[in-house]
Amino acid sequence: MTSFDNPKCDDRIIDVDSIMEVEQNQGEDPFLGFIDYVRSVLLSEEEGCDSNGRREETAGPGWSWIASRILKTCISYSSGVTSAIILSELSQAWSEQHRAGAPRRRPECINQLKKKHERKKLPNTVSIDSIYEKNFLSLSSVLEGVIVDAFLLPGTNIYMLSLGDFWSSNTIDLYLHRRYYDLVDTNNGILKQGREIFLTGCYLRTASEGSGCPRLLPTEYLVMLLDEDQDDDAMLLGAQFCSDSFSSVSLDAVSKGASYSLYARIESIGSLETQGKFSSIQRKQITLVDNDGVKLNFLLWGEQVLLANLLSVGSMLALDRPFIASAVDSTIETCEELCLEYGSATQIYLVPFIQQEEQVSISLTPNRYQGSRLPSTFDPSQGPKASQVILPCDSQGSIDFSNYPFQSFVTDLRDKMTSISLYGIVTDIFRERNTAEAIFSLRIEDTTGAIWAKLHFSKSWSLGRLSLGHTVYISGLTCSITKKKCVEVLWFENDSGSSFVNLSYLPALLNSSCLHQLSYLSDLSIQSSRTQICRVWLDQIEHCHVNTRFLHITCGHFANETSCGFKCNFCHCDCDAEVMRTFHLKLTLADESTKIFAWCIGQTATELLQISPDEFNDLSEEEQVMYPSSLESERFMVAIVNCRGKGYGAGEDLTLENEGLSWEITRAMKCE
Repeated sequence: MTSFDNPKCDDRIIDVDSIMEVEQNQGEDPFLGFIDYVRSVLLSEEEGCDSNGRREETAGPGWSWIASRILKTCISYSSGVTSAIILSELSQAWSEQHRAGAPRRRPECINQLKKKHERKKLPNTVSIDSIYEKNFLSLSSVLEGVIVDAFLLPGTNIYMLSLGDFWSSNTIDLYLHRRYYDLVDTNNGILKQGREIFLTGCYLRTASEGSGCPRLLPTEYLVMLLDEDQDDDAMLLGAQFCSDSFSSVSLDAVSKGASYSLYARIESIGSLETQGKFSSIQRKQITLVDNDGVKLNFLLWGEQVLLANLLSVGSMLALDRPFIASAVDSTIETCEELCLEYGSATQIYLVPFIQQEEQVSISLTPNRYQGSRLPSTFDPSQGPKASQVILPCDSQGSIDFSNYPFQSFVTDLRDKMTSISLYGIVTDIFRERNTAEAIFSLRIEDTTGAIWAKLHFSKSWSLGRLSLGHTVYISGLTCSITKKKCVEVLWFENDSGSSFVNLSYLPALLNSSCLHQLSYLSDLSIQSSRTQICRVWLDQIEHCHVNTRFLHITCGHFANETSCGFKCNFCHCDCDAEVMRTFHLKLTLADESTKIFAWCIGQTATELLQISPDEFNDLSEEEQVMYPSSLESERFMVAIVNCRGKGYGAGEDLTLENEGLSWEITRAMKCE
């Protein structure tokens, strides 16, 4: 592979005049237009207005939320979607997760807390109203509850908590786990009316399984929230958690029966996996820093990892009686001799990190998407557009763009931006060869420029086939400036909010007219960048070339057979157990306007040839030569991308696949 120095200090390339000209001639990208349409419909359902009765422009779901949900729906409905299906799915999701549409009859203790509620929702949070609507609750779901009442079931010693939340009119009862019974006291207990708690790992006992209303069965995974501005909570923290520090913890003292109450800030939350005798064990490693700057790891094992759903970086964690373990026994790589674990007597309190909010100027990039499309979704009579939106900012100054109302572009990228989403075309991709980690460099280009992003995978490539010219949507990007003043964009597979969708290979694409518009082959330009959908037939079969090769199943690229086994041309890994026979097909497509010569591999080639590679291999040589003639004039709907290399040289193995052809067929469906 040609050596490539990446990233360069000018890796954000703003030189796309030719692309802009072609895109303007071709009209708007149908997918982006549909996002704007969905946003306008959801905004019309919003009731948020300013003091003059005008709808706020920044109300409603963010651009990336809409894009992600549309694509998630397309993946769920692989045979195709309609506008009605998508609008129904998104309207319901928005109502459940981002709006408090229920009648405002919450208990007064919740209404009082809501006045000063500034905390951002945790990623897996569900509302109590949605539990009643769906009659379902997954184990990984999070409840951010407020105790409305704590009481004993009549005639028993079983404690119940009646819980409400900030987004629901309903309340739900929880059978309290016995490890928390000593915290319930009608007068002085921590678990009393008005106390906020987080809980996860809950099983739902539906009304059909017992008498009365649905109830939550006991869970060990409960965290109690404290407010340092409240006198009682401040006294609890001072009296119970300020005498011990990480430096005072001793394994010898623990062996003699000592216990500790520790207070520290959550610095990071990471995932690990430990290989057991018969299977791997999930593990979460939470790095804590106390007031003296000393670090210790807090480990969660197996089902305990659910607790990590209740924690967030920057929050203060108060651990009462954690289990103290030897770092050697816990098989973690650390310079400390001990670590903390969630023991049978451990109780967790949390002072949540409240994100600061910062005003971020909306930079209206001068292109047809933000420059002309967005204003058309709003009524000019509503007055001047907002020039700023409020976005959360963490303690390090990083701004969260997950709820940014507009599409982000390459030219908008700045230092300390997180949760960014980009929509564009892949113009190069290759695996980093100077590291044992699975890191790939991706060059993505939109209508304002191009930039390199580093994709970090936990084990190996997991995104299926991706190649030059494919249209992609990627979310969960972070942006920073290196010491050399270069823009660095990173993506981590397991980060919350990270997603990657290859629209060119989306199964639902061809059957979803709301996501594309039909083009003639004569509309295709060698400068064209986006995926085009055409209705074609197979022509000039005598020029059809059908070969079979081996494919690396994980990434969808060719694997070469060597003396040592199979090696993937894309991942550059040994893949003996992960190969299958596939077609490498080159053929002529025609429609009423013109003809083009294109290529494809994998399932797309199988769809066009209507025979599997193994079945084709079983044919005699003469039958193989004659077989394509049986397909002449067969009609198909196809997705076509411009796969010609841009000349950057890093991913030259991908340009070898197309063997000089400009057009790749990424999806095909026979027309009945």
